[in-house]
Amino acid sequence: MKIVTQVKLMPDAVQAPALLATLRTVNEAANWVSAVAFERGVPREYELRKHTYAQLKARGLGAQAAQHVIKKVRDAYTTLHANLRAGNLGRPGAKRRTKAESRPVTFRPDAAQPYDDRCLSWQYDARTVSIWTTAGRLKTVSFVCSPAALKLLQEYRKGESDLIERDGALYLIATCEVPEAEQYEPDGFIGVDLGIVNIATTSTGYQAAGRALNRYRKRQLALRAKLQAKGTQSARRRLKARSRRETRHVKNTNHVIAKTIVTEAERTSRGISLEELKGIRQRVRLRKPQRVALHSWAFAQLGDFIVYKAKRAGVPLVFVDPAYSSRQCAACGHVDRLNRLSQARFACRSCGVVAHADRNASHVLARRGEHAWTAGRESRVPATP
Repeated sequence: MKIVTQVKLMPDAVQAPALLATLRTVNEAANWVSAVAFERGVPREYELRKHTYAQLKARGLGAQAAQHVIKKVRDAYTTLHANLRAGNLGRPGAKRRTKAESRPVTFRPDAAQPYDDRCLSWQYDARTVSIWTTAGRLKTVSFVCSPAALKLLQEYRKGESDLIERDGALYLIATCEVPEAEQYEPDGFIGVDLGIVNIATTSTGYQAAGRALNRYRKRQLALRAKLQAKGTQSARRRLKARSRRETRHVKNTNHVIAKTIVTEAERTSRGISLEELKGIRQRVRLRKPQRVALHSWAFAQLGDFIVYKAKRAGVPLVFVDPAYSSRQCAACGHVDRLNRLSQARFACRSCGVVAHADRNASHVLARRGEHAWTAGRESRVPATP
């Protein structure tokens, strides 16, 4: 299982300009390679290398850096073509799709640049790195990170690391290959109902209320509107800072919720039953005020956090179809649109059970998770006559 961890570089007055200049140089070179690839119909990586490698070396790039620039460009076009095939940029003839197809892929001056072990080495005890730059190799660039991140790097770092610049600071994003824990046989499942009013409600009683987060987002939306109305350079700078702050806040909230759910499942030796919400934004039809809340909530991020934390802990996890889970009674299984009296109230018209709507849905999902787990382990081999 791949996990990325981030460290902040603390270069001195000589090292910082060299690292920043390196990022500018490699991304300028990537834009040139992208133009060549676009002109030649985006050839394969080996053919693209024949057209660009010598010129990249003449620009002052090392052998490995030149290879990484070419690969970065080719990967960008692979991603673009995958998005076009999936329809993520609209249908053929759409303005956004036409714009993407009609010009080369471009890279920002501070876009990430990959480094492998030939270009970058780590000294964990001294908390320094030795890194290639266009001005030569810098051997004692200090970095800082949390003790947990340092332990993760020492034990599991493997593969490439990306150098990025963010708000004038430099970071290394390292890839770690963490082994998955062995899954245990679950003693039941915890159903997790995801929503906007309550971010997550579990069948064990845990409920992560979304009131504070929704109020925070509403306030940020109003502040963004004011700054966008100004349109000044200072306003745009503040908009960028606020956007990143909101992203960090939501990410931290999702981490806390995911850890709580996985820890509870591990403590009780149960599995986790999650809703399969892929494509929910396309399926659900809402009024305009509700669309803002739906489209700004990180459904996929919370799900991804639960998945990777469950894998690290060895907690079994299944995805189930959430269809009608909010209308189905967890006690008798009766499905009726009128069972859902309001956002919070559920009253079964068949057996009379009254419950919190999200809590009832979480029990329905827990049962579906058990059925999915059992079905996956049933033998499909025909009985011997």
